[in-house]
Order: sequence, then C-alpha cells, then structure tokens
Amino acid sequence: MNKKILRLAIPNIITNITVPLLGMVDTAIVGHLDSELYIGAIAIATMIFNFLYWNFSFLRMGTSGFTAQAYGSAEKQEQVNVLLRSLTVAFSIAAVILLFQVLLLRIAFYFVEAGPEMQQYVATYYYIYIWAAPAILGMFALSGWFIGMQDARTPMYISILTNLLNIGLSLFFVYGLGMKIRGVALGSVLSQWFAFVLSVFIWKRKYGVLKSYLSSGYLRDLSAFKPFFRVNRDIFFRSLALVFVTTFFTSASARNGEIILAVNSLLLQLFILFSYMMDGFAFAAEALTGRYVGAKRPDRLRILIRRLFLWGIGLTVLFTLVYAFFAEDILRLLTDKPAILVASEDYRIWALLFPVAGFAAFLWDGIFIGMTASRQMRNSMFVAVLLFFILYYTLSPWFGNNGLWLAFISYLAMRGIAQTFLFSRIKTRLSL
Repeated sequence: MNKKILRLAIPNIITNITVPLLGMVDTAIVGHLDSELYIGAIAIATMIFNFLYWNFSFLRMGTSGFTAQAYGSAEKQEQVNVLLRSLTVAFSIAAVILLFQVLLLRIAFYFVEAGPEMQQYVATYYYIYIWAAPAILGMFALSGWFIGMQDARTPMYISILTNLLNIGLSLFFVYGLGMKIRGVALGSVLSQWFAFVLSVFIWKRKYGVLKSYLSSGYLRDLSAFKPFFRVNRDIFFRSLALVFVTTFFTSASARNGEIILAVNSLLLQLFILFSYMMDGFAFAAEALTGRYVGAKRPDRLRILIRRLFLWGIGLTVLFTLVYAFFAEDILRLLTDKPAILVASEDYRIWALLFPVAGFAAFLWDGIFIGMTASRQMRNSMFVAVLLFFILYYTLSPWFGNNGLWLAFISYLAMRGIAQTFLFSRIKTRLSL
C-alpha cells in the first residue's frame, strides 16, 4: 500500500511544490524591486484570484473523485464523460469571469482596504492575468481527470515545465524588459495557456484509445449532470468558505498596515509550502479512495487510511523542525527589506503550528473527495469557519495580529477534528 501511495503522492508533491515555489519566486522578484508596495500588491492580487479560482476548485476535486470511481469500475465511457462535463462547466465559468472582469475588481476593492497607488499596481496585474481564466479552469478539469485515472506523472511533468517557463518569462519581462509587475502577470498568463495546450496534446497522445468514446451525447443526458452538480455544489460552498477565510485574513492584515500585510503574506508562504506538500498525499488519497470505493474494496480502503495518517504524522514532524530552525533563512530569500524581516520576528512562532494544526484536514479532504462524501466535507468547513470568526472578533481587539493568527491556527485544527468526527458517522456505510 505504501508503494501505491508514494507512486501517486511523490509526483503530486513535486507538482504541488512548484506552485508555492512559483509564488515565492514572484514575491521574491517584486520583493527586490524599488518599493514595498509591490509585495502587498501581489498579495492582494493573489487574494482576488484565489477568491475567483479556488471557489471553482470543485472542477478538479469533483472530477478526480468521479473519474477515480469510473476507473475502479472500468467504465470507459463514463471516464470520458466526466472530463467532458467538467470542461464544459469550466469554460462556461471562465466566460462569465471575463465578461464581468471590471465589476469583479470593483467589488474586490470595495472589500479590501488599499491606497490609490496600491490599487493601481493591483489593477495592472489583474487586467493582464484575468485572461488566463479559461486555461486555469480548464487545467483544473484536466488535472483532476489525470489524478482520477491514477496518473500523477502527467500533471507533474506539465507543472514542472509550466512553472520553469513562468519563472523564466517573469524574470525576462521584469528585469530584461523593465516591465515590473506587468511582467510578472504576463509571464503567468502565457505559462497557463502553455500548460493547457500541452495537457490537451498529452491527453490525445496518451489516452488516444478513449477518443472513440468522445461524443456530444453527454450534453443530451442532462440527468448525468445531477450527481456532478450535487457533489460539486457542496465542494463549491466548502471552497467558498475556505476562500472567504483566506480573503478575510489578507484584508484584516491590510488593516494593520502595509508592513504587517507584507509580514503575514510572507508567513503564509510557509503555510502554503506545507499545504501543497500535504496535498500531494491528499491527491493520492482521492485517487486510491475513489478506486477502492468504485471497486468495492473496503478492506483496502481501511489500510489506505491508516497508512496515509502515518505519512501525515511524519511530514508534520519534518516541517515543524524545518520551520523551527530555518524560518528566518527562508524569509530572507523572499525579501531583503529590513523593516519586514524585523517585524516578522514577533509572529514566526505561528509557523511552527501550521503542520500539527493542519495535516489531518488535508488528508481527510482527499479521502472524502474520493468517496464523493462532499456534504460531510462542506459541513466540517462551516464549523471551522464559524470558530475562526468567533475567535477573531473575540481576540483581535486584545491581541492584534497575534489574535488573527490564533484564530487561523484554530480554524485549521477544527477542520481536522470535525472531519474525524463526521467520518466516524459514515464509516459503517463503507463497511469500515
């Protein structure tokens, strides 16, 4: 079982780790320019796009779960239909985002406090990167499908090539052409479209045997969309709640001043680094859980869950030690601004709590997605979000930014606790 987990987890970890590393590179690029405002602008722009795109992460998660179950039951037509449904929804959503892009930015500025100069930098980035929407959402669908088909290597290769291209283009546009924040945005847009085109090409080459199952008939079978939308509706609300917390966190940080915004943005990079590492195992959980549910093998599922949590505990210990001894060195790679580095000293302790508070939630997410138990995952998120806001409004007037961090750490821990409880309620149905 460990070999099966690692065969999927390691490529997914490599895939995932390139995402926060890319974010760190973007932050490092602008962090060495001539103004501290660039770091805050990247943080706010990223927050806006997270709100736009993470809400539609169901396109990956839902696709992964349904595809894995179709793979486990060897239903080739359904494997193809799941991908076609997901791509149809992805492109429809992207069209709406592009149509209302101006309104979406105005709404974002209404909720996020930022000065005129900061807003100008954010808008410059936003109006370029928004044109990656079809490619990004399309990649959600394709990545979820590859993972569901027990194929973690294809997304890994695509991600590595894409992010290397992104870094190279951003460096060229920023330092070679002097485009500053516009260069970072343009490099990201071109890279996302490269990823989508490459994914389609690989699908045709690697899964050519499934071409005969391609048909527009899936559009006529509207009843088949019902379970897809039912599961994805729950994942959507779960993702909306998650994005609401992260968006609020950035907004609350901005209210404490530009230095605290920059500090919190940098510390969140450490959390994102850990989260994408854990997501590698969560993606393996999605693929293998769906496979065993589809094949009706509860015995294998039981073993899988035990092994996943052993790996999670090991990673928790590793990252806690890394952040205990090397957090300052990592932050110095991201910025050379003395004021930001000095201010971060008061809050680095929270980075030590990221792993122990968050690892269980990531693993349960993967297991629940593979089971398409989206309602339980949604409910656990609602409980955690409620705790976050209760603690924030109770503690922040007294403890300031430390109160914000305590609320965030408690929110992470509650997600795992609630999911553990809810899983105990449904394991009888799975004969566990």
